Amino acid sequence: MPFEFERLEIEDVILVKPKVFGDNRGFFMESYKKSEFFENGITVEFNQDNHSKSTAHVLRGLHYQAKPYGQAKLVRCSRGRIFDVAVDLRPDSKTFARYVKVELSEENKHMLYIPEGFAHGFVVLSDEAELLYKASGEYSPHHDRGVLWCDKDININWDIDFEPLLSEKDKIQPVLKEINLEELK
Repeated sequence: MPFEFERLEIEDVILVKPKVFGDNRGFFMESYKKSEFFENGITVEFNQDNHSKSTAHVLRGLHYQAKPYGQAKLVRCSRGRIFDVAVDLRPDSKTFARYVKVELSEENKHMLYIPEGFAHGFVVLSDEAELLYKASGEYSPHHDRGVLWCDKDININWDIDFEPLLSEKDKIQPVLKEINLEELK
């Protein structure tokens, strides 16, 4: 099996560790194989691939899309190093408002599966980082939503010793108490 699937503290969020075949010429790995993902509980159909590049200290997030355009994501860092965060926004979940944080890097080649109903964000720990991710739904600007990255009710430990670089949009996202949870049901 070319993947190891590890359920995290929020069991619907899954750390995927691919088997990497490497030698002095480089490496080869599978980054997605529908049959194995389905066998391990990741049964969404991915409909869009995204690629982002960010410089040092950039923090993007926390983003999600309202129904019916919710997105599950499979995220990996192909260059550099990041802390990747998923926050459970499912109103009826026993882990509502809790988060999972993992390091993704070009070295470890791990991927994070984030189900629909979660907000996603990351902070860049290296000089640059590139992320490749699959999404189960296409981007819809009218359903694009977010939660403030430093919301005290979520209380994410970003574990950084620098002031993050934020987009104007991410500086003014609402806090958890202000979002419409009905949009996620």
